[in-house]
Amino acid sequence: MIKHAFSDNEIQGVYRAIAERRDMRHFTPDPVDQAILSKLLSAAHQAPSVGLMQPWRFIRITQSDIRKAIHDLVNEERLMTAKALGEREDEFMRLKVEGIMQCGELLVATLCDQREQYIFGRRTMPEMDLASVSCAIQNIWLAARAEGLGMGWVSLFDPDRLKKLLSIPQDAKPIAILCLGHVEKFYSQPMLIEQGWGEEKPLSSMIMENAWQTS
Repeated sequence: MIKHAFSDNEIQGVYRAIAERRDMRHFTPDPVDQAILSKLLSAAHQAPSVGLMQPWRFIRITQSDIRKAIHDLVNEERLMTAKALGEREDEFMRLKVEGIMQCGELLVATLCDQREQYIFGRRTMPEMDLASVSCAIQNIWLAARAEGLGMGWVSLFDPDRLKKLLSIPQDAKPIAILCLGHVEKFYSQPMLIEQGWGEEKPLSSMIMENAWQTS
C-alpha cells in the first residue's frame, strides 16, 4: 500500500461517491437534518482556493416567497434558453431542469465581493476565483452523495436579476442555485443521458500528450 493511502474501504467510498454523484432534479419534500447541512457546508469550506482567497459565499434561502421568486427567474430563463435552442426547443421543454420548489434546502453559491484585492494566482488568470467556488460546490456534491442526499446545480438564471433579488453586492456574483435534499432514488446515469439529450464522450478522447492534438 502507498504510504498515506486510506484503507481499501475508505478508498472505495471516495470513488463510489464520485461515480454515483448525479445532478438531481427530482426531490422529496423531507427536510434536511441541520447537522448534516452544517457538515456539507463545512466540506465546501475545506475546498482548495487560489491564494487562500476562499471566494465562496453561500446564501441559504429559507423564505418561501424568495424561493418562489428564484423559481420564477429560472423559469423565465428556461423559456429563453428553449427559444435559443431552435429545433431542439420542444425536446428541451420536456426536460425537468430544476427542483427548486421541491428540494429540502435551497442555497445560492456566489463569488465574494472585493475580489480585485486578491492577486496571488489570479494576475493572469482572474477566473481562478470561479474555479475555487466550483471546487467548493463539488465538495458539497460529493459529501451529499455520501450522506444519501441529492443535489442539483441550476445555472438557468440572469445573474444581475438574482443579484438584485438577494441584495448581493455589485462586485459579487451569483454562480449557482443549489437544490439539496432527499430523493426517492438516484439516476442510474446522468439524467440527460437517460432522457436521450446527449451522450458522454470517452475519457480517451480528452487526454493528450505533450501538445494539443486534433485527432
